[in-house]
Amino acid sequence: MITVMAQFKLPPPITPEQARQAFLSTAPKYRDLPGLIRKYYILSQDGGMAGGIYLWKSKEDAERLYTQEWKNFVREKYGTDASLTYFECLVVVDNISHEVLADD
Repeated sequence: MITVMAQFKLPPPITPEQARQAFLSTAPKYRDLPGLIRKYYILSQDGGMAGGIYLWKSKEDAERLYTQEWKNFVREKYGTDASLTYFECLVVVDNISHEVLADD
């Protein structure tokens, strides 16, 4: 599994409610995306940094999303460029489904 952290500094900080509305407007874009296990939308407590944490089945699945088109979408939506950091994700503890997932 691969975890990708996408982060972007927001030109003017936003409130949690503004972020919630922006995030809900884009959430349908990520439903049923091949290889995407889970996505978390994140906002720093001061409202100046936002992004997403994505859990993917593979790096190839992740790379299919982060195209120039996706980068342009983020820039248009939030007024800034996203930085991407890739992490190997070896184990996930999910206390809702009561599962421990391990990358085989």
